[in-house]
Amino acid sequence: MTTLSRTLTRLAWSAIGGDPSSADEVVFTGPGGLKSVFAVTDLASAAVATAALSVAELIRSAHGQSILIGVDRRLSSMWFGLSIRPLGWSLPALWDPIAGDYRARDGWIRLHTNAPHHRAAAERVLGAQGGKEAVARAVASWSKTELESAVVEEGGCAAEMRSIDEWAQHPQGLAIANEPLIHVAPTTPGPTPRWTVPANRPLEGLRVLDLTRVLAGPVASRFLAGYGADVLRIDPPGWDEPGVVPEVTLGKRCARLDLRNAADQVVFEALLSTADVLLHGYRPSALGALGFGAAQRRKLSPGLIDVCLDAYGWLGPWAMRRGFDSLVQMSTGIADCGMRRLQAEKPTPLPVQALDHATGYLMAAAAIRGITGRLRRGGGCEVRFSLARTAKLLIDHGSNHQDPPLLAETQADHSPAIEATDWGQAQRLAPPALVSGAPIGWYHPARNLGSAVPRWQDG
Repeated sequence: MTTLSRTLTRLAWSAIGGDPSSADEVVFTGPGGLKSVFAVTDLASAAVATAALSVAELIRSAHGQSILIGVDRRLSSMWFGLSIRPLGWSLPALWDPIAGDYRARDGWIRLHTNAPHHRAAAERVLGAQGGKEAVARAVASWSKTELESAVVEEGGCAAEMRSIDEWAQHPQGLAIANEPLIHVAPTTPGPTPRWTVPANRPLEGLRVLDLTRVLAGPVASRFLAGYGADVLRIDPPGWDEPGVVPEVTLGKRCARLDLRNAADQVVFEALLSTADVLLHGYRPSALGALGFGAAQRRKLSPGLIDVCLDAYGWLGPWAMRRGFDSLVQMSTGIADCGMRRLQAEKPTPLPVQALDHATGYLMAAAAIRGITGRLRRGGGCEVRFSLARTAKLLIDHGSNHQDPPLLAETQADHSPAIEATDWGQAQRLAPPALVSGAPIGWYHPARNLGSAVPRWQDG
């Protein structure tokens, strides 16, 4: 039951420079199969295990003590969905009313319209502004390839459904096949770190500047906050993602800055110059256009652990393309495979946004390994991820018919403590991983975006 979880852990841990045999230290428990033609529970368990291994390695490096690691497969699966249970209030809808899959003239296409400007781009292309039925009528007159291109060129987000074989022969699929799962490159040394690495809160005092949005990056910074990091999330004015904010802002402070504004750039530069870790999900070159390219980041913060991700990879014709988990599942053949294997009538994606969540835990692992490396050698690092490359990891390791459907959650899966979020009281799932002597826990409840000032907690 856990063989594939361990195999995937070895692959992920070695991809960030770890000894693959360390995966044998992890004790996997519980069933918890997410119903899918892909091994989603194994991917979830392996991603969580990889993050936990990075925590154990950091503690062992600083204190030399033996560490036990346990991963609950069922809880890992559930954290890949929703970890929060509102008490007396409800989470907003996850999707915009017209987001979804549509049948084009020659197949299926997905429109991602959660951001207002992405919805506006799709509506301009389609000339339809009357709800989902009007959009469906308009989409039906297009070929899926032509519509995908038109929406993307207009500044929107769309993905036609391709098969796994079609993606493997696509120029971007070929580019992804030549990329490592995780790209890690050392950078210049920085000043001697001030971190003390307490054995029970190993990231205490670590400063993490989080520029990420839905969903992988926020999962990474949530994990880092759980071990004591001071996570400051920065969003532009007006940005919101109400369906997921209560899920992913746990443990963080959230501020706003307009990086196109000169005064706000000065504030951001000061934050970056004193950050230990930077997480960002801007498209390649976007930060450079704002004056904060890779060379400038290294200059401002020598020794920075710089962790970034994009949707479709860093090489190839789609390296600049906007994208999200649901779109990457359409492009890479995951949704098509699910539809064909289950003999469904429409695209059948994974039961959770598994590419986002898995990539998020791997980003956290890479950041923590960067901290360990900085303490050992003094140098920083640059690490790159893509959702499409994570998709390849899942696709390459086949389908899953063994695990039973995930059992319904119970009260015991949630912490008995009440979390006083900005929206009301809530409970969280119990953590999916156990690192002995270092229990995960968050100092701050989930909060609204823009609810804090843009400065470090101890600044």
